[in-house]
Amino acid sequence: MPIGSRKVYDFKSVGMTGAESSAQKKIVNRVLPIGIKTPVQFSDADGLFAMHTDPVKNIQDNFRNLLLTNHGERVGLYDFGANLRPLVFDLGKNDFDQEAIIRIKNAISKYMPFIEPLTFETFSTNSGERVLAKSGIRITYAIPRLNIIEKKIEVILYTGG
Repeated sequence: MPIGSRKVYDFKSVGMTGAESSAQKKIVNRVLPIGIKTPVQFSDADGLFAMHTDPVKNIQDNFRNLLLTNHGERVGLYDFGANLRPLVFDLGKNDFDQEAIIRIKNAISKYMPFIEPLTFETFSTNSGERVLAKSGIRITYAIPRLNIIEKKIEVILYTGG
């Protein structure tokens, strides 16, 4: 709408240059990171650290960290973790199994209540090394909110040397 000899333009009618348009498409199509991958690694792509973009892989990584963390190892959250290290010398015995199941269930219910544990089993690994004995636990779990029916995670526990 001209006012005197001047024209007035509306900003909504102004387009973008080709470079601006492709930059905007790149931002829109980029998958957003959810959490840091552990063990921590530097990223070759954008960002400082390698990141998870898949929620299921992020939950599995966080669940592994919950199982391997012992009380007192996480700054600010003394009771974070399943606290399995004090039990490792009794691995495979009924006392260990019952106590480990209780500790894992308590840690899950407090810090990852969206995970539903299904089964628990122990296994031993033969590495041929005489210094360290390795055993492990295998947990089958579900994530109902993400429609994950059955997922397994294995954690190796070093029982001594």
